Amino acid sequence: MSRRVDEKTQAWYTYILECRDGTLYTGITNDLALRLETHRRKQGGAYTRAHGAKRFRHSERTSSRSAALKREHEIKQMTRAQKLVLIRTNKSKNK
Repeated sequence: MSRRVDEKTQAWYTYILECRDGTLYTGITNDLALRLETHRRKQGGAYTRAHGAKRFRHSERTSSRSAALKREHEIKQMTRAQKLVLIRTNKSKNK
């Protein structure tokens, strides 16, 4: 049985995933735990199938799927160094 979710009230997340080879992958989801498991089972994107999923390094809750997609685009435009700063900044905010 399929569950229909109202995208306007569902929480969406933009995330940065560290792959087994140390590279970073950015995506969106409405279920972080399930998405990580999907990546680890090599059923996620082609990139993570090839590079292996290790762990989330960063996630941001957004107000909608649209907002998550916009933030994903912004992060994907960043250099690796900028993404690492974002990850470090996020960790210091959560302490």
